[in-house]
Amino acid sequence: MDTPLTWNLPKSPPAPTLILTHGAGASSTHPNTTQLAELIAAAGVRVARFDFPYMQRATAEGRRPWPPDPEDVLVATWLSVIQQLSEQGVARGELVIGGRSMGGRIASYIADRIEIGGLICISYPFHAPGDPSRAMPLYMQQMQTPTLVVQGERDEYGTREEVEAYNLSPQVTQLWIPDGDHGLKPRKRSGHTEASNRELAATAIANFVRGLK
Repeated sequence: MDTPLTWNLPKSPPAPTLILTHGAGASSTHPNTTQLAELIAAAGVRVARFDFPYMQRATAEGRRPWPPDPEDVLVATWLSVIQQLSEQGVARGELVIGGRSMGGRIASYIADRIEIGGLICISYPFHAPGDPSRAMPLYMQQMQTPTLVVQGERDEYGTREEVEAYNLSPQVTQLWIPDGDHGLKPRKRSGHTEASNRELAATAIANFVRGLK
């Protein structure tokens, strides 16, 4: 059975397609992700959002979405959604995949082996929260797929200082969101706002997707 998709469409088709999914704790229809998708679509990219099975069940049952599905289920869901879009006429080599935190991490595991057009990782979990001794940058160090990582400068899963010390693949471009935390939200005293950070992220994502050949 096909995975339900939530679409955000630009005003002037045709447009490149981005599949976007959620992190571990909030669905793809959470206001933050919804607003981001709307901004990306307004900048000329079709956005298809989906939820992993555990999130679909939690939403249907009105309960907390925890724990996430096992990793093999998350990977299989990603592959299934990509196949679903392929059957609708979206060439795999022109498709961009990605997501927030966990969703982007799982996408990074499959990006190279399925040869998609590009990868977007928002708030990538480079290590356990607040514990850089448990770093997991391997996939980003070996990435062959054109990749954009959108990361808050003080993300507890990988700050700017920490991530810039990693030897990431030359295929990985980084956008640092000013004073952003794991949700890209800045502190009030920073002079930045959550809305301006979201707009910065959306513009960069749309430009990246539209710029892929």
